[in-house]
Amino acid sequence: MRPFAFLSAFAVLVAAVALLAPNSQGDDKKIYPAFGTIERKDPAFDKLILKDAILENLADGFDWSEGPVWIKDGGFLVCSDIPKNQIIKWQEGKGKSVFLEKSGYNGDRKDLKEPGSNGLTVDSEGRIVMCQHGERRVARLEKDGKTIKVLVDKYDGKLFNSPNDLVYHSNGDLYFTDPPYGLVKKEVHKAGEEEFPGRELDFCGVFRLSKDGKLTLLTKELSKPNGIAFSPDEKILYIANSDPDKPIWVAYPVKEDGTLGKGKTFFDSTQMVKEKKKGLPDGMKVDKDGNVFATGPGGVLVFTKDGKHLGTIATGVATSNCNWGDDGSVLYVTADKNLTRIKTATKGKGF
Repeated sequence: MRPFAFLSAFAVLVAAVALLAPNSQGDDKKIYPAFGTIERKDPAFDKLILKDAILENLADGFDWSEGPVWIKDGGFLVCSDIPKNQIIKWQEGKGKSVFLEKSGYNGDRKDLKEPGSNGLTVDSEGRIVMCQHGERRVARLEKDGKTIKVLVDKYDGKLFNSPNDLVYHSNGDLYFTDPPYGLVKKEVHKAGEEEFPGRELDFCGVFRLSKDGKLTLLTKELSKPNGIAFSPDEKILYIANSDPDKPIWVAYPVKEDGTLGKGKTFFDSTQMVKEKKKGLPDGMKVDKDGNVFATGPGGVLVFTKDGKHLGTIATGVATSNCNWGDDGSVLYVTADKNLTRIKTATKGKGF
């Protein structure tokens, strides 16, 4: 064999070995299976979700995933598995693990269908704040990862129904919703039986806990208030109503004192519910430009700040919530028994 022919063959062999060898720099990022589809209704959607974007299935095996939140200090995501009463951690390269047991209920009852934590957020110090279904309160996980401090558990001397989702105002006030889903028992209730046994409040409220500890009822007009989010300028508070008889999102003007003005319907998904699309108005987040990414019938519905439906990240399953992570351009979505994500062309509020 001539020398140059030998060298050529050797170069090909080295290249092949390089392709097969593990990447010592860690660039061989895992490829995750695609999940669901993308439904485009308006050309403006393409500026938010590029045409080659794919919803990736990162993890499954949840009973009902909820409340995703990105932990910037650690570079990982946590979310609730409500029926299992756990907070789950997911991290690139390490996958899924249990972050916190008894995340929403510390008692002995075995009959609660969804006893765990629901919505999660982080405060200005990076501590996880959670809506605890079973304990019927809002609480904070301290930096030691073990101590749980109760922030609020009663209104006017009565236990909450089961706080569901929450969002911080930039001034440190905490806004949260209180529907009764955490009171549901595993057994299907029979005719004449109370669907939400143990309720002490005769309404489902939206509350504000000020940074100095004062609790204020903001509204009790919604039948099942659920997801909650501020516009980028915090002049609008969006609230989802997860009632199949009135599946709407409402936009409330926020007054100077932090209370709410008269709300107006932002979007009505009644027709989607009639079409049997899975899910109801639930958790949502807002991007830097005011576009609303709202879980609801069909998946994650994307709206302009004026309530125009641009398109849907269609999961094909009931979808509970979403949140921004990584550098703020990645949207993590809790979809039934799965945790998913999609790369967007925008960034979340606050990144």
